[in-house]
Amino acid sequence: MDARQIIIRPIVTEKSTDLMADENKYTFEVDMRANKTQIKNAIEEIFKVNVLKVNTSRVRGKIRRMGRYEGRTSEWKKAVVTLEQGQRIEVFEGF
Repeated sequence: MDARQIIIRPIVTEKSTDLMADENKYTFEVDMRANKTQIKNAIEEIFKVNVLKVNTSRVRGKIRRMGRYEGRTSEWKKAVVTLEQGQRIEVFEGF
């Protein structure tokens, strides 16, 4: 799998921004089939940083309604990546 296929998009929320500022951790939505080693290699290849640790979790889809019709949002996988001290990913800096 290509590195750009593994990393889908960065997640910018209030909680992830606090993690970034306090603990040098960045949050990404990743491909469901990707493992921690593939995620680490993809982040290092795309952003040219050194990754210390990768934590992943599967986010279950929620039930949503439109009138009398009921559906479910898609499941997705989240990765929280810890970088070495002093390194940053510039994508997040504008938020």
